[in-house]
Amino acid sequence: MEIDYRVNEAITAEQFIAVLKSSGLGERRPVSESLRMQGMVDNSNLLVTAWHKGKLVGVARSLTDFHYACYLSDLAVNQEYQHFGIGKKLQQITGEQLADGCKLILLAAPDANEYYAHLGYQHHPRCWVKD
Repeated sequence: MEIDYRVNEAITAEQFIAVLKSSGLGERRPVSESLRMQGMVDNSNLLVTAWHKGKLVGVARSLTDFHYACYLSDLAVNQEYQHFGIGKKLQQITGEQLADGCKLILLAAPDANEYYAHLGYQHHPRCWVKD
């Protein structure tokens, strides 16, 4: 399967929402709020995308200073394209954009918790969220 990976390629809220819904991550994101979703895409400063025949099939959306910390806010791959290494490649390309020693940080969805351990992520029990 030929997958085209792109860094900081502009995408629309509709494309982003479609990938989130098709990946299962849509249930944890405000996909019914198009304006908020467009803001999420527009204000990310690192966006790595995966495309198959012109269709967006994967997204790694991050906020970062590129030197100390990179928060990988969304990692989503269309379910039809999962288990082909696309998510792993999106993370790899994200990491390649960062300076040596920059930490890649994420919050795992409950169903994906085991996925990150085998990729070398370390579990940290401390996280605080304020709505």
